[in-house]
Amino acid sequence: MSIWWSLHLRREAASVPLARRLLLGTMESAGVDPDVSYDLSIALSEACANAVEHGGDTALDGGSQAYRVTAYLDGETCRIEVADSGPGFGGTGRGSRPMSMEAESGRGLYLIQELADHVHIGNKPGQGGAVVSFDKILKWRKDASPLLAV
Repeated sequence: MSIWWSLHLRREAASVPLARRLLLGTMESAGVDPDVSYDLSIALSEACANAVEHGGDTALDGGSQAYRVTAYLDGETCRIEVADSGPGFGGTGRGSRPMSMEAESGRGLYLIQELADHVHIGNKPGQGGAVVSFDKILKWRKDASPLLAV
């Protein structure tokens, strides 16, 4: 069995814990080991915080533009993607590569790289915006049966 969901969220700080709670609830329901769930929730929080901070300009009506979070749990892997409509990487306010924990900016991207097994950081092809996607191999709680294809 596979689980996937996608959210369109306003670029507001309050959206970050909402996405994190949904991910944690999904992971718990699926029987994922809490340590793996925690790592993914921190990585997701950092990616969402980047989208909120750098993901676009304020709309003409004064409201915030949206960003999208999509999560896939399929077999032994979880893939998360956060996409926004900002200037993309290399544009104003964003570097193209995470530096280190000591750098003034890019710490969130550095954390994502440390917590996930595979990370892709880039721009949306043919349109404005950045995409951060990351995968992690799942481990299961001892008392849970992993999601199996039916």
